[in-house]
Amino acid sequence: MTPLRLAFMGSPDFAVPALRALVAAGHHVAMVYAQPPRPAGRGQKETPCPVHRAALDLGLPVRTPTRLRTDAAEHAAFAGLGLDAAVVAAYGLILPPAMLDAPRCGCLNIHASLLPRWRGAAPIQAAILAGDTETGIAIMRMEEGLDTGPVYLRDTVPIGPQTTTPDLHDALAAMGARLMARVLVDWPRAVPQPEDGVTYAAKLTKADARLDWTLPAAVLDRRIRALNPWPGTVAMLAGEALRVLAAAPVAGQGPPGTVIADGPVVACGQGALRLTRLQRAGRAAMPAAEFLRGVPMPRGLVLC
Repeated sequence: MTPLRLAFMGSPDFAVPALRALVAAGHHVAMVYAQPPRPAGRGQKETPCPVHRAALDLGLPVRTPTRLRTDAAEHAAFAGLGLDAAVVAAYGLILPPAMLDAPRCGCLNIHASLLPRWRGAAPIQAAILAGDTETGIAIMRMEEGLDTGPVYLRDTVPIGPQTTTPDLHDALAAMGARLMARVLVDWPRAVPQPEDGVTYAAKLTKADARLDWTLPAAVLDRRIRALNPWPGTVAMLAGEALRVLAAAPVAGQGPPGTVIADGPVVACGQGALRLTRLQRAGRAAMPAAEFLRGVPMPRGLVLC
């Protein structure tokens, strides 16, 4: 293998395995780009993102620009690195054409879906929400369009009836690291994405957290599995936001949002959900049986 001169561009935990894999493979990471440190924790102390921290542990230089599109100085600094390629994984900033074209072999993205399905910001969550039976990783050469570039390599991961976003996140992060390492050695032919089957994964917001009990239980179960840990899923109990961390669809019927059986079991628009793990604001998460000892949820109680 011929070591390459690379830049790595990423921010969250998802990107860390890829950065470590590139270094372990012997590539020269000339620069790491990450989101700027942001306030975190009770003290709101400026805290580097996971990729920034990993880069420091590896002894790599880091740049944390707040914007890229119109910053000519950043474009020049990137071009001056003399890169063979740039590897991008959940970076969080859009690369302008001046940066996409600078590396000799272009900019390669680790995308957490089977492109062209689930282009966009939240592909892992979107796959679970839609009831997909599989997802995967696509290693793509970046273009100006949103996740439209040709794909070098892909692989799949099944989505089961109990699969959660954290489950897929960890599996896909490891897979992305492996596939990118292979692409940088073998350089398979990049295949254009098909024009049919394109779907988009919208960016999640806090407004997505509220559970709508008029929806079928199977849909709500997918929401709970997809949206935890963020933005989470909540129901209102006596004016208090109750975080629903885990549940299971069961048979049952009744007015949507009404507790119809011990467990608690809550009626939905179709079927019912047995809530299995709950959390009050400012309190520890706990199994439902333990939660109910402190917060009874008798039959007939209505969650909003």
